[in-house]
Amino acid sequence: MADASHSIPEPLTARRNRRVALIGACLVVGMVGLAYAAVPLYQLFCQVTGFAGTPQIASEAPRGVIDRVMTVQFDSNVANDLSWTVKAASSVTDNIGTVDTVHYIATNNSDKTLSGMAVFNVSPEKAGVYFNKMECFCFTEQTLQPGETVEMPIVFFIDPELDKNHELATIKEITLSYTFYASDNGGS
Repeated sequence: MADASHSIPEPLTARRNRRVALIGACLVVGMVGLAYAAVPLYQLFCQVTGFAGTPQIASEAPRGVIDRVMTVQFDSNVANDLSWTVKAASSVTDNIGTVDTVHYIATNNSDKTLSGMAVFNVSPEKAGVYFNKMECFCFTEQTLQPGETVEMPIVFFIDPELDKNHELATIKEITLSYTFYASDNGGS
């Protein structure tokens, strides 16, 4: 004889199953949404705080130049899916607070129009918050025609506040590195 006290009525079981399925579907949608939001949110966090060597964006020059010299090295890398050659700018040695302009040179080596973007970082990471860019090709997508070569400027300065950070007292060199990758539209 079956124990009727442990059986659950069929409509109640179906309702519970629907609720579990709905919760599961909401979790999947939420996780996918968070996955898409993670990159722009992390990028925003890094830009605001200088975390992970992310340079700051400045709208005006610093208030002064100090008597401490810093060398800025430049580096470039190109992802395999972008047929560009990018020559990094030559290094610059100048007093902290001086506004400098350098140029990267990019060439589209393919026979089709290609669009690309650049992501950047500064090392040592702790110096990123003091590295300020007033103008940079990395702010916008770059489109190069087949065989085209362009100069891409960067106008930057190192904030004199760096001199007050005792952790960076021995730093004499900063490296600004760009990695270029194909943008989503591929040049269309």
